[in-house]
Amino acid sequence: MTDASFEDGREAPLNLGALEEDDLKVLSSLLQDAVFPVTEMSWRASERRFALLVNRFRWEDRDAAERRGRSFERVQSLLVVDNVLGVSSQGVDRKDKDLILSLLSVTFEPGEDGAGHVLLTLAGDGAVRLSVEALEVSLRDVTRPYQAPSGKAPEHGA
Repeated sequence: MTDASFEDGREAPLNLGALEEDDLKVLSSLLQDAVFPVTEMSWRASERRFALLVNRFRWEDRDAAERRGRSFERVQSLLVVDNVLGVSSQGVDRKDKDLILSLLSVTFEPGEDGAGHVLLTLAGDGAVRLSVEALEVSLRDVTRPYQAPSGKAPEHGA
């Protein structure tokens, strides 16, 4: 018997959760370079839930796409953070309805008794900081993958 590989689940949509900081690192790596309009951020204070609909680059499929000579893909995914007590941001103009943001990372800054802050770091020095009672984050693909409009994988300079 062998371990599962990325190719085994290549066509299956992601549906992952994070209740610990190490789990969140996995979600962050899958969300790197996700893009979204500023209008796709939603905080429902009464439900203590923050949601973000992103166009996520399919990092888990990159190597297979390169080997097979096919196009890179993106997929729309829903990032949900529960137990949110407050939301703040910097460098994000919520009034600019045409603003497109790029997500660089999702991290957790622990506080006391499991509380802390989930930090969404954006390209261009923007950030969204979510005060949470406890870490509970989910990432779920909500569409079928589609060809990345650029046709390229995102690159990061050294």
